[in-house]
Amino acid sequence: MPAPLRPIGNPPNPWATTDVEYLDGEAPNAGLEVYEDHTRGILAHNDSPDVGFSWSVNPYRGCFHACAYCYARPSHEYLSFGAGTDFERKIVVKKRAPELLREAFDAPKWKGELVVFSGVTDCYQPLEASYRLTRACLDVCVEYRNPAGIITKAPLVERDVDVLQELTRIARASVMVSVPFWDEARARAIEPFVTTPARRIRTIERLASAGVRVGVMVAPIIPGLNDEDMGDVLRAARDAGASHAATTLLRLPGAVRDVFEDRLRASLPLRADRILRRIRETRGGRMNDPRFGSRGTGEGAYAQAIAALFAQTAARLGLSTESHDETTSTFVRPTAQLGLF
Repeated sequence: MPAPLRPIGNPPNPWATTDVEYLDGEAPNAGLEVYEDHTRGILAHNDSPDVGFSWSVNPYRGCFHACAYCYARPSHEYLSFGAGTDFERKIVVKKRAPELLREAFDAPKWKGELVVFSGVTDCYQPLEASYRLTRACLDVCVEYRNPAGIITKAPLVERDVDVLQELTRIARASVMVSVPFWDEARARAIEPFVTTPARRIRTIERLASAGVRVGVMVAPIIPGLNDEDMGDVLRAARDAGASHAATTLLRLPGAVRDVFEDRLRASLPLRADRILRRIRETRGGRMNDPRFGSRGTGEGAYAQAIAALFAQTAARLGLSTESHDETTSTFVRPTAQLGLF
């Protein structure tokens, strides 16, 4: 059994006016807290050249999976929460997400572009089992024949295979299953509340068997830690029925650096310094590079070797690494469909 997860405190929040510091051993254990978001919009637009989609829906903010490397952690600070334990246990739900998505699709300016679930946190994290917001949003996509993509680590996506099959039939649907690690112990150390890599591969198999287009996201690659796992993950995913693969290099923006390093030193103390040194090798001596064009790929010989190994292995296994964004629109508003009769 892996060692129990040590609670990780929140790095100081630059958006907060106060900061509480506990003495050793006095920090409270963090229980799950759920908050409602009454936002009036649900479609988030992305114009980054490093991201392969323009529109995303995030039914949840924060993520129970508690992945130490999650680049979305600083977004919790805008809510006056912390990027550490708060991000993992103070989860915000957008209960009106399906209704807001329908309103967005009804707007005249919407042309039926690809919508990705989610651009920030996992749309199939545990709360989805009861809130069912992602499924309801996918139902809206089916209603409007709007193409959708999913990025997730969670087997819960298998629950919605019927909706994904229907969306595949009338528009487009694809799922990217995130499997950064093959070694279960290392995965548990960095992604403590995510199911095992082998279980995620079974999710790929079940989706592929159901006729849903599915790929594997071997990301993030953490230099010196899981770059050696790439070949095993890609082979297992291909054998399970994945048709394509993608990867990105570890990003550590803002407070993510502190959370990641704290978890790394607590869970893998003997490897921590070597891993941090390797990360700097791929970032020009820094721990993070926010520049478009290099933030997802890194720079230097080590980063180039990682990218070459991924590309060569994927090609040898017959996994596509090209984007698959068809331009033909399938989008139809329900009122227009009724007008046909």
